[in-house]
Amino acid sequence: MGTAGGGALRLPGLHGYAAEFSPYWPGRVACAAAQYYGIAGCGTLAVLEQNKAGIVLLRSFDWNDGLFDVTWSENNEHVLITSSGDGSLQIWDTAKTKGPLQVYKEHTQEAYSVDWSQTRGEQLVVSGSWDQTAKLWDPAVGKSLYTFKGHEGVIYSTIWSPHIPGCFASASGDQTLRVWDVKAPGVKLVIPAHHAEILSCDWCKYDENLLVTGAVDCSLKGWDLRNIRQPVFILLGHTYAIRRLKFSPFHATLLASCSYDFTVRFWDFSKPNPLLETVEHHTEFTCGLDLSLHNRGQV
Repeated sequence: MGTAGGGALRLPGLHGYAAEFSPYWPGRVACAAAQYYGIAGCGTLAVLEQNKAGIVLLRSFDWNDGLFDVTWSENNEHVLITSSGDGSLQIWDTAKTKGPLQVYKEHTQEAYSVDWSQTRGEQLVVSGSWDQTAKLWDPAVGKSLYTFKGHEGVIYSTIWSPHIPGCFASASGDQTLRVWDVKAPGVKLVIPAHHAEILSCDWCKYDENLLVTGAVDCSLKGWDLRNIRQPVFILLGHTYAIRRLKFSPFHATLLASCSYDFTVRFWDFSKPNPLLETVEHHTEFTCGLDLSLHNRGQV
């Protein structure tokens, strides 16, 4: 795990799968990790903080299966949700030394993605699983509110729209990007985005119609939901599958991606030469990535 501001922390025996900056605490990051590349063994939620001395481990929690994703609560600065290889979601309170507070077990295969809605007044969580379903949750309710079916392959990524209440996107091994509305039972939009498994997707923070996908074909593609016949941009440069991508919270045309080629790449899709920088700090698959809401340039 590293940051653009400098510093690294090693978690021996663990492989990081997701990293997410706290929306409340500058420099605080939650990491979901697994032993043995998530194939076997346990998982750990590590909460890290960067200070003048470097990156320090504030708190860690263990789970009996690999942890693949993590999301911060939008109404409590201490609460996090992780998703696990046993199909369950765990709710943790970092103010406590032990946990989890709750476990929600409904997915029948690996829960690979979890995201907490940023829409004010809407306490909703979406999870995506290798069982080909996405589930809608209210963390205060002990069971899912709805199960979304339609994907014909494993779901790798589920992410809420930062603009449209109750709207989320999912990316799948069935080579499609899908957009869903929690107020309507069926899928809203199906985009055959790649000729390969899609491992990640994200919404632009400045354009409610713009999404980007990253896939096993090493490409990033931008999609305008008003015209899905062809991508609005294609970004090439990675040499292996793109594992995760994030739009910048500060720049409308800036995004970052990380890959099984061990690199993190920064792009500006508005430029003729969109690849801005390639960072080669990692010596293993690079799976988790986030951009700080508090500190410009901190990754």
